[in-house]
Amino acid sequence: MHFTSEQRLDDILVEREFSLGDVSGVLWTPASASPSAPAPLILMGQPGGFSIQRMLPRLRARARASAEQGLAAVAIEQPGAGDRLALPGAAEAREDLRRAIAAGDRPREDVIDRLILPLVERAVPEWQTTLDNVLALPEIGDRAALSGGVIAIGTRLAAIEPRVVAAGLFAGSYVPRETMDDARRVTIPLHVLLQWDDEGNDRQMALDLFDAFASNEKTLYANMGGHTGVPRFAGEDAARFFTRHLLPVLEGASR
Repeated sequence: MHFTSEQRLDDILVEREFSLGDVSGVLWTPASASPSAPAPLILMGQPGGFSIQRMLPRLRARARASAEQGLAAVAIEQPGAGDRLALPGAAEAREDLRRAIAAGDRPREDVIDRLILPLVERAVPEWQTTLDNVLALPEIGDRAALSGGVIAIGTRLAAIEPRVVAAGLFAGSYVPRETMDDARRVTIPLHVLLQWDDEGNDRQMALDLFDAFASNEKTLYANMGGHTGVPRFAGEDAARFFTRHLLPVLEGASR
């Protein structure tokens, strides 16, 4: 892991860009984080196909809100996004998906598989390598949680990665049958956000996926509105979810 830049944005947040092989990323830590007071980590996902640079203002705002709670955050460039090589067949699969949605048809399973499964297979090991390196830093604690991004990636990570103790997922997009199978192996606490009128996503598929999760603690947080209509208070509730599971001692002491 090679840090390429570092800047202290304000009294709360330190931002460091890094490279990890051919994967680039950004790590945000609370200014107060230290080896004697390490910060738990949030893995911040992005929508499929969006580069870190395009999403940087939103990612930075999420990271600052996390830092105010004493949490670090990290984001990495997704396969096929930014300057990374496109995944083979992804552009064609995405166009097939768009055509089906525009025609009012349900996308075929093979289209969903061609678009999502290569992304999951590439992204999940990259997230695990990122965890290996970031959690080894003395100012970062040993607890991590997922926040947002492509739900198929988050579901696979939540199913197989023991260092991830909680996940906040954005319900949406079409998911492969394999993701349903992954969901049945997920047992960690979940906070799933669903925009009820999300025009580009399949609401019933999102509900079926939520039902498939095997977690004893899982919350479906549904709001009226489209994909970009998430209310501010929904983010505040998600922040409380992460605080509860990443800072249990602190949270318990505040009651």
